[in-house]
Amino acid sequence: MDTERFRKAGYQAIDRICDYSYSLEKRPVISDVEPGYLKQHIPLAAPERGEDFDDIADDYQRLIVPGLTHWHHPSFFAYFPASCSFEGILADLYSSAASNPGFNWTSSPACTELEALVMDWACRLLGLSPEFLNSSEVGGGVIQNTACDSALVAIVAARSLYLRHHPNIPLTDLVIYTTSQTHSLGVKAGLVLGLSVRVLEVRAEDNFSLRGKTLRLALEEDERQGLKPFVLIATLGTTSSGAIDNLPEIQQIVQKHPSMWVHVDAAWAGVAIACPELRQKCHLKTINELANSFCTNFHKWGLINFDASALWVRDRKYLTDALDITPPYLRTKQGDAGTVTDYRNWHLALSRRFRSLKFWFVFRSFGVEGFKKYIRKTIALNQHFAEFVASSDMFSLVTPPSFALSVFRLDPKLRSLEQPSHSLDILNKLNKLFYSRLTARQDILLTSTVLNGVYCIRFAVGSARTELLHIKQACELLVEEGKLTLESWEQAQDCY
Repeated sequence: MDTERFRKAGYQAIDRICDYSYSLEKRPVISDVEPGYLKQHIPLAAPERGEDFDDIADDYQRLIVPGLTHWHHPSFFAYFPASCSFEGILADLYSSAASNPGFNWTSSPACTELEALVMDWACRLLGLSPEFLNSSEVGGGVIQNTACDSALVAIVAARSLYLRHHPNIPLTDLVIYTTSQTHSLGVKAGLVLGLSVRVLEVRAEDNFSLRGKTLRLALEEDERQGLKPFVLIATLGTTSSGAIDNLPEIQQIVQKHPSMWVHVDAAWAGVAIACPELRQKCHLKTINELANSFCTNFHKWGLINFDASALWVRDRKYLTDALDITPPYLRTKQGDAGTVTDYRNWHLALSRRFRSLKFWFVFRSFGVEGFKKYIRKTIALNQHFAEFVASSDMFSLVTPPSFALSVFRLDPKLRSLEQPSHSLDILNKLNKLFYSRLTARQDILLTSTVLNGVYCIRFAVGSARTELLHIKQACELLVEEGKLTLESWEQAQDCY
């Protein structure tokens, strides 16, 4: 493909992306293809001779689009959102046009310098401590692939720091602390690094938040056994319910254990602290005093296309001490002089994409006020849904609403005072049946979870295309399916 053919194909691609955007609401949320469908249409080996690009582009429309789940559909309420903005799309196009591995400043100065600047923009947007600014030349921010990568890097830095101060401690004694509601990234980090992981239980009566007493008792028990807990992954906005660990209580305990690194995983909810009215709920003051590292994913609820995980550390030296490997062929006079940042030493890989361009485009186009407006809008939409559930005689909230997430279940009110209460087992079976009906539909998508034995359903608002109309439609649909579920259940019971 030469430049002019690219120009023509590019025009067509933009037109088709726009058409896709216009048609999105009319499409089913999820695909109806069966596993292995592409094998029926795509050869098992690449073609010997090149094909006409018009045919390739047409096959994308014909074969790939039908197999997509449309995460940006206004009726997508599953998992957490996956941000997509036109600004981000264009930034990815521009960055791909200047493809480079970005492993040090010299490989493309603009890539490194823009990342340092936009991470400081994001730091100020969220109200994080100035200690986390790249301009502080002590702490700093870096763009990672995902929150899993951010946590893994933070744990590597924490391990390196701990062993530097305790060189005679065997790796088998080190312990990573997570909770039963921490994202799987904690356990996976333990698998990757060959370290023990202790999962601290959290309780429904605490809204699944880690309390200081639980942490204190675990530390005392492990220390009696000669174990060395060296890092805690605290969470702001857990995946299942949006729970927030009790960071002020955790701070009181960790102050007595100065060797413990605290990584705050705020992959989903971290962007909420852009709104000043939410900062107290998010324990921002404590985060700024306590956290050694903090992560949030702008590609979830932050308008920036995947991948855009932001990691800040209070002291960058702990990262570079753990990860700096500079063979002769990567040495530069700027790096040797210490006048530039070489981001390859801030993460596990050597090469990295030019992701900062997406941050720059989105932040400039939306502005701080536009960013906050989007966050507030999605929270308000979820509040409307939560009020619907709270006023319903068919559903109930399992946990208090958390920002743009509600966790609920089918929980029909008793018909009379004489009717016995529904057991947990019955309600769980009822909700599994209810959820199976929901997943059979293509016009909405939600996900389920289990909270300390309670089977429930998550409703997460995040698509920029979702409006109040779509929330009302979802409520009507849930009522419809709820009634059908109860009828089906009662008919099944009558058969016994």
